[in-house]
Amino acid sequence: MSDISDIARPDPAPPPFLLRPPVGAPKCVVFAVPHSGRYYPPALVKNAALTPHNLRLCEDAYVDHLFSEAPGFGAALLVATHARSYLDLNRAENELDPMMFSPTLDTGALYISHRVKAGLGTIPKQVAEGLNIYDAPLPQREAWQRIDTIHKPYHTRLRSLVDARRRQFGHAILIDCHSMPSEGGSGRGRTSLPGPDIVLGDCWGTACGRELASMAEEMLVRAGFSVRRNVPYAGGFVTQHYGSPGNNVHALQIELNRALYMDEETIEPHDGFGDVQERLTRFMADFTRNAAQAFPDRTPGALPRAAE
Repeated sequence: MSDISDIARPDPAPPPFLLRPPVGAPKCVVFAVPHSGRYYPPALVKNAALTPHNLRLCEDAYVDHLFSEAPGFGAALLVATHARSYLDLNRAENELDPMMFSPTLDTGALYISHRVKAGLGTIPKQVAEGLNIYDAPLPQREAWQRIDTIHKPYHTRLRSLVDARRRQFGHAILIDCHSMPSEGGSGRGRTSLPGPDIVLGDCWGTACGRELASMAEEMLVRAGFSVRRNVPYAGGFVTQHYGSPGNNVHALQIELNRALYMDEETIEPHDGFGDVQERLTRFMADFTRNAAQAFPDRTPGALPRAAE
């Protein structure tokens, strides 16, 4: 599916996202994949203090392939193209470390979150604990260039997709698709799968109606996955920012255990990939068919708004 050396090719930059519209009658569901981008700009590869392989350690590799059948069930599929180690779309645009840039950024305009402090801001400092991407500050203009050309277009399109579904159907459902390291770590091998297969994040009930989240969990269990809710991934920026059940917008984050479908050390699919893809396709078919029945129409403001 991918060769690690591919990321260093000086190909023309792709657009910030690829959108696959619904096939046939559209449904109220949007699937988004913000972290599986495989375009690593040549300047990043050249100037990074890490090898091309290590730059991929935070990539949600192949998640776009796993959810690729969503449009066939009436859902839109929005997929980011650029690498997460270049820019993280599951962050606010001002979630930046001011000390990463020269001259330093004005802290008064920034959101210094716990993620920024951990090196995982909108422009990441690290791909994993102790693995710094850069060994020198970036030019300040680099921050705004990445945000203006990638972050803003992606979220403008995602917002328009969600708003269009709410206008058409009276409600919208956003499924934000991710992968997570196995709890045993890559060194445990793919046959050791501690922890759940999937973590569903609904920000503890504030980003998605409880009936809808429970329905998704039940369908995933029927598809053969073990599921945990909100621990350790309750939902990131996308889930928090877009989810507003009181305004009939429901956002649910899916974190899939990487060891189910790929070798975490080589970042290559293994022979379990096809089975996981088939089970997720079954889930998407059931979910898109039944999602609108999971909650009645609600008057805006009836439920608490998700944390911003």
